[in-house]
Amino acid sequence: MKNTSEVTIDLMDKADLPQILAIERQSFPLPWTAGMFTRELESSHSVCLTARLNVKGKSVIGAYIIFWLVADEVHLHNLAVKKEFRRQGLAFGLMEVMKEIAGKNEITAQTLEVRESNIEAIKLYQKCGFVVEGIRPLYYAETHEDALIMWANVKK
Repeated sequence: MKNTSEVTIDLMDKADLPQILAIERQSFPLPWTAGMFTRELESSHSVCLTARLNVKGKSVIGAYIIFWLVADEVHLHNLAVKKEFRRQGLAFGLMEVMKEIAGKNEITAQTLEVRESNIEAIKLYQKCGFVVEGIRPLYYAETHEDALIMWANVKK
């Protein structure tokens, strides 16, 4: 889809799941299962993208994003970066692609939920124009954590 120097943004497919699941396990206390990713890949309203890097001649998934295009909004469902590639702009790049896709689909609103304790993600989302609009108490049952509800507008 998009190639920025060494990083290629492309559609995720089932062959990517082993790498995706490894990133998912190192990123979240209650990781998604292969079945959950498969359902997203098969859903007509889901957009599933990977950020690939060339590492020693091998294509490696460094990050991925899953979001829904529903009615007049984009809803971010999952975003994770492999530990060794964090803080290198991969998540920001994927968020920018999400915004571009929203704009092409004439969608102006973007939303997401994020763990209240995930300060790095909150900073990223703020950098992408998101602001906290509400709280979902105990949204993350496994850690008894609240979720911040964040919204952003896509500039046309």
